Amino acid sequence: MIPYKALILSLAPLFLMNCRARKKENTIKMETNKPGAVKMTAADGEILYFKEGENRFLKEYQMNVTFKGISEDSRCPKNVNCIWAGVAVAQVEVMGTATRPMTLQIATLDNQARNYHSSASFNGYTISLADVQPYPNGIDGAKALKGRYVIGITIKKGEKASTMK
Repeated sequence: MIPYKALILSLAPLFLMNCRARKKENTIKMETNKPGAVKMTAADGEILYFKEGENRFLKEYQMNVTFKGISEDSRCPKNVNCIWAGVAVAQVEVMGTATRPMTLQIATLDNQARNYHSSASFNGYTISLADVQPYPNGIDGAKALKGRYVIGITIKKGEKASTMK
């Protein structure tokens, strides 16, 4: 009976992480699906939304941003109980006015052990993934969402003048 209790206690943090991730999912909602017209204010600042494949020059940051796609979406589908909340990883290509293009892999959560990072630095700015829509459902899963993804990112001035990561 002791190993059974140890198993339950070891799984408890995973269930708590799942609850926390689901709570975060409900805090940010898109007001519009129009590409380019997607500025929202959240706790982390202004959120810019991009449809999959969309490319935009952001004059205020002097950078070009392209949402290339989602390379991984293992998020727990709606109405399904999962041990792990899962993660979505977006490929975002950024290019400054005087830099070469760079593809950033930014995820919905930070997990150093699995090499997931929710933000990345580029040209003195920190780019973070704030939202990934739509959420997978239990029937079709993430494969049916290919080409329909919309992400929300925040861009903040970093502490260093011009670091590239």
